[in-house]
Amino acid sequence: MFITFEGCDGSGKSTHIALLCDALRARGLSVVRTREPGGTPIAEQIRTVLHDMRNAGMLPATEILLYSASRAQHVGEIIRPALERGELVISDRFAESTMAYQGYGRGLDLEALRQITRFATSNLQPDLVVYLDLDVEVGLARKRRDLEAGRGEWNRMDEQTLAFHSRVRQGYLAMAADAPERWLTVDANQSIEAIHRTIIARVNEVLAGDISARMDEADGTQTKGDVRGHG
Repeated sequence: MFITFEGCDGSGKSTHIALLCDALRARGLSVVRTREPGGTPIAEQIRTVLHDMRNAGMLPATEILLYSASRAQHVGEIIRPALERGELVISDRFAESTMAYQGYGRGLDLEALRQITRFATSNLQPDLVVYLDLDVEVGLARKRRDLEAGRGEWNRMDEQTLAFHSRVRQGYLAMAADAPERWLTVDANQSIEAIHRTIIARVNEVLAGDISARMDEADGTQTKGDVRGHG
């Protein structure tokens, strides 16, 4: 199973990814935690270029191709192998970030982005997208506070205008509204405990559905085998 977390920086993604990983590992599940851009040595090098404040002149087309290159390496080297081993993968950001930041934020053609993303991921999609929704000004203020406390980073994407970050947020909300069966939107103004309870409840539903589907598939295979055997 593949679960991703989305949201503006400062929304609490790192905190809730850690809590979810701990909760699932406590049940004996094998969990791979990763992030985008990054997750592999090659993808982390691309992340450095993307986030470097010296690269303020980077063109939107360059940006999307670099993000996609990082994602292709990430999927091929980390995510798909883990899923094929039967592990649960939790990623801090995935392709939905591209649609939000480069699509809604930068104004790049959404269909073109979908095609590039399908190529980079071989059509891989998360089973669940957890979106932590927060006013962008609050999120940026939290990130500045963490930076002053010696935590986190302030990168090239954080330097974008408030209008840009607002478009990104609206993009996330639009995508979540279009696919509520695959998205969980959580008000990130709530307490950490309340947010965690909401996330765990939805993840439990998704896991239960996955187990049920696997059992149905196994039963169907067994039934077909019985029919062939009696033939």
